[in-house]
This record gives sequence, structure tokens and C-alpha cells, in this order.
Amino acid sequence: MTTLKGKTLFITGASRGIGHAIALAAARDGANIAVVAKTTTPHPKLPGTIYTAAEDIEAAGGKALPLAVDIRDEQAVEAAVAQTAERFGGIDILVNNASAISLTGTLDTPVKRLDLMWGINARGTYVCSRACLPYLLKAPNPHILTLAPPPNMDARWLKGHVAYTMAKYGMSMCVIGMAAEFADRGVAVNALWPRTVILTAALHMLPGGVDPARCRKPEIMGDAAHYILTRDSRSMSGRFILDEVALREAGVTDFDRYNIVPGSHPPDSTVLPRDY
Repeated sequence: MTTLKGKTLFITGASRGIGHAIALAAARDGANIAVVAKTTTPHPKLPGTIYTAAEDIEAAGGKALPLAVDIRDEQAVEAAVAQTAERFGGIDILVNNASAISLTGTLDTPVKRLDLMWGINARGTYVCSRACLPYLLKAPNPHILTLAPPPNMDARWLKGHVAYTMAKYGMSMCVIGMAAEFADRGVAVNALWPRTVILTAALHMLPGGVDPARCRKPEIMGDAAHYILTRDSRSMSGRFILDEVALREAGVTDFDRYNIVPGSHPPDSTVLPRDY
């Protein structure tokens, strides 16, 4: 399968950034997309709402269902999943993209912030996966794709931001466990992670700023996700795939088009060697 035409995707955090890029890549095939996020009115500093994202999806050739959902709310998630399945006749793909970030040390991370990251990242991934699985198990080529890093116990990936990494690794554990649990039932469960920094609007809100020459566009994640989600679900599962690795498998050789600054060479900032 090389297209997502007619497939239904439930994408969390799809109102902006990487989730939005993944939605547009699927929309260009003619996919149905549930835009699952909390933003219903414009944020003073961040562009995009579930409604503007839905407009973008429709303009790109897809069908959209904007759903205002806090994925920490189990009942709201279950209702959104049921509404998506009713509207489009089922669910083929879940993209666990929604995530909260705070790159702060232990003494500078209040428990309230820890709870937010854990609730959205780890728990939210589990809640959404559990709610979608009954529908995915009925789909002909079901996928769960989670935006999570390859787990690495080297202390340098936890030092300085234990709470955030712990919450993201919770997402990674969902990938490992669910890939094994549902392998015999044909559900592909994989993780996608960028080789280097993706420049999104949310990144500008982090203290310290970021050098654009070190970054790539969200579109690289959208294209990489498209490659993964069009694979046979029984042929690839349990992998932690870097965006560049996925696209090289797809035959892409020109990555400069994804650079924020043409001709730049964004550094490798991943937790594993690029050729794993």
C-alpha cells in the first residue's frame, strides 16, 4: 500500500506543529482525519486551532473532524474515538503525537508540571491507544504511531530534565509493550523520532531560543510518518525509527529541502546512532 486514501486517522495534537504536518501528509492522499487537540480559540503565542487545522486538511484533499479533547480525560477520549468511528466507519490509524514539554531540572519542575507531562505524554498515549484498539483490531492494516524516543538509560538523556524524559520514556514503553502484545493480531506499533531538532512554534516558547541552522521543518516528520503508515502492518512493528532513516528507506536522498536554512547541516541530536 502506498496511499492513505480512504483511511481514517485519529491524530492527537494535530492542531499545529508535527501533528499538523502528519495530518497534511495523509490529507493529500484523501484520508479522513480526526483533529484531536484542546485549542479551540487562537493562542496568543501559538498559531493554529482544531478548526484551522481542519480547514487545512480539507484544502489539502482530506476530510476532517475537529474534536476538542483533553487526552487526560478518559471519557472524553472514548467519546471522541466513538464519534470518529461513527463518522468515518472505523479507525485505521492512531498517531500519538500530543506531548507536553518542560526541559527543567528536578528542583525547577513543580509536581504539577510533572503531572501534566505524565498525564499527557505517558498516560495520554496509553488512554488513546486503549480506546482506539477495539477499532484498530477490525481494520485491514492497523497502525499505532507514537512520537517517542528510543529508550536509552545513559544518564545524559535524563540529567537536567528527569521529569520530561521520564514522561517521554513512558510513551516508549507503550510502544515496546503493545507491539509485542498485539503482534499476533496484526497491529503495527512503532515510534517515530526526529534525527535533529524540528522547528515548531512551540519550540520558540522554550527558554534560550534555538538556532534555525540546527533545525528542520515539521514536513520531514509528516513524510516519514506517511512512509511508516503505508507499510504492511504485519511487516514492520516494534521499531523506533528516525525520520531520516524512514525516508532513506523510502528512497529519499535530498534532505536539504527539509532544512530551515538551505545548505545547513543540522547536527544529530538523537539518543541512538543514526544508522541503528
